[in-house]
Amino acid sequence: MFTRRRRITAGTSALLLVLGTLTLATAGPAGAATTSNELCGPGSAITFDPTAFQTVPRINNPWFALEPGMQFTTTGTVTSADGVHTHSVIHTVTGLTKEIDGVTTRVLWDRDYEDGQLLESELAFFAQTRGGTVWLFGEYPEEYENGEFVGAPSTFIHGLAKAQAGIAMLAKPSLSAPDYVQAYAPKVDFLDCGNVIQKNQHVCVPTGCYNDVLVIDEYNPLDPPEAGHQRKFYSKGTGLVKVTAVGGTDQEFMDLVQITTLSAAQLNEVNSQALEQDARGYTVSRSVYAKTAPAQVE
Repeated sequence: MFTRRRRITAGTSALLLVLGTLTLATAGPAGAATTSNELCGPGSAITFDPTAFQTVPRINNPWFALEPGMQFTTTGTVTSADGVHTHSVIHTVTGLTKEIDGVTTRVLWDRDYEDGQLLESELAFFAQTRGGTVWLFGEYPEEYENGEFVGAPSTFIHGLAKAQAGIAMLAKPSLSAPDYVQAYAPKVDFLDCGNVIQKNQHVCVPTGCYNDVLVIDEYNPLDPPEAGHQRKFYSKGTGLVKVTAVGGTDQEFMDLVQITTLSAAQLNEVNSQALEQDARGYTVSRSVYAKTAPAQVE
């Protein structure tokens, strides 16, 4: 599960343009690895192999399990230049799949609310390798202002417009692991990096206390130092339980407050609404999303 994603700021556009001129490998024959530059530092080059993924998208990484019908609600606050706002995200694992670059992904549907109003409705696409690493293949985030739909300018899909999939969760998170790219989409100014900074932490949130918490530091290496970092706390067997911020003028603090298992009827309704959004994407994002295969009920 993800809460609001970090974006490259306008102030780093010049750096982004320089980075965009570097040579990035393109997809080769089936089974061939695809690499990129080390966007998050030494050892962070993206190595994408479509043959490494499961045929059926069973995502059971203990830190990032996505079981259809599970719903997680996180709530908290976002502090920005215009004040402090209440923030809530409902993460729902749908029963939908979507094929991206030959890989069948699981569709996660996030509904993001600020001060009680829908701010963003996002479809995100994940798949797990046979070794247990979970990858993010793209996002279709519809944006809303004052309750009105205004577009989805931050849409990105692996393999289109130079976007590349990245690692959402390592199979075996280690303090000694190098930083890793969580996703890279230069056309929409998107770059997230992750770094495992703590393990076996004790964290209490409304859903309970957890003693096995893994802490991931997320940042954008192209951001100025004052942009700050985001910290995400994952409990084994539960997933994301807490989000905090370190530094930066815009800060988000969230706790897991509810875990729900949807009924078959509720999951069918979720699938129906997510399919409506998927279909709308073919009109809203003609240059990117319209080039993907339609989502399907598994």
